Amino acid sequence: MSLLAKKVQRFLVSEDGPTAVEYAVMLALIVIVCLTAISSIGTNAKNTFSSVAGSLASGSAS
Repeated sequence: MSLLAKKVQRFLVSEDGPTAVEYAVMLALIVIVCLTAISSIGTNAKNTFSSVAGSLASGSAS
C-alpha cells in the first residue's frame, strides 16, 4: 500500500505533465499566428499579382 501512496505522491509532485501542456498550448498559439500571417501574406501577394497582370493586360491592349 505504501508503494501506491508513494507513486501517487510522486505523480502529484511531478511537473512534467503541466509543463508539457504549457508547451502544447504555446505551440498551438504559434501555429495559429503563423497560419494567419501566411494567409495574410498570400492574400496581399495575390492582390499584387492581379494588379500587375491587369496593368500588363491593359498596357498591351492599347
